[in-house]
Amino acid sequence: MINHGSLQGRHALVTGGGRGIGASIVRSLVGLGAKVSMLGRTAATLEALAAELRASGAMTFCATADIAQRESVDAAFAAARAALGPIQILVNNAGQAISASITKRDDALWDRLLAINLTGTYYCMQAALPDMLQGGFGRIINIASTAGLTGYPYVAAYCAAKHGVVGLTRAVAREVATRNITVNAVCPGYTDTDLVREAAGKISAVTGRKLEDALQAMTKSNPQGRLVRPDEVANAVAWLCMPGSESVTGQSIVIAGGELM
Repeated sequence: MINHGSLQGRHALVTGGGRGIGASIVRSLVGLGAKVSMLGRTAATLEALAAELRASGAMTFCATADIAQRESVDAAFAAARAALGPIQILVNNAGQAISASITKRDDALWDRLLAINLTGTYYCMQAALPDMLQGGFGRIINIASTAGLTGYPYVAAYCAAKHGVVGLTRAVAREVATRNITVNAVCPGYTDTDLVREAAGKISAVTGRKLEDALQAMTKSNPQGRLVRPDEVANAVAWLCMPGSESVTGQSIVIAGGELM
């Protein structure tokens, strides 16, 4: 049974928290009583969600940050800490996916996708862990992807980065296992977000296929034949933060309708 006050007073920080999966996670954690800091690149998007939540009495904080830059991460985490107290829950949700053939020699794209999806997760974990170690409590959830557990064509950099996130999750989970800190990855399949629909639109434009056909191609690997809902990912994140999940650490939990078994 979900206890809607089970995270009362806990400070959770969510990267990429302004829309899509991140916004659903923010709403879920607020619903459980948490104070939530949202990091992202677009201040207006973050503030719009924060205003909505504050209207219902939630305690929120927003900061713009580029998680691929350590200085930006450190400054944003310091501001969040000053506003809402020590960080006890970290959800590394921010990420980016761009498709390109492995034969396309674009080192800048490779470097950027690894920086955002892997190095940014590393920076954020380093920024949050001192609070968790000092306070004797921590929950870290890294939003990886099914691409962190299998391969997909034309997204080699993204797959490499998300595989790295899964490995990082497992390593840090072992390092802090005796400190009441759990570290897990949640691995969604194609999820019904603006980013996925934008990707389908690009496929449609390049191939001449209808948008509906492009979306159907994305869902055919899901045995349920549909896109994952953002709230389904958020529910998994919330469970990993709540009392009763203390023994779950170092895991990669797939939310993909049975795509990976």
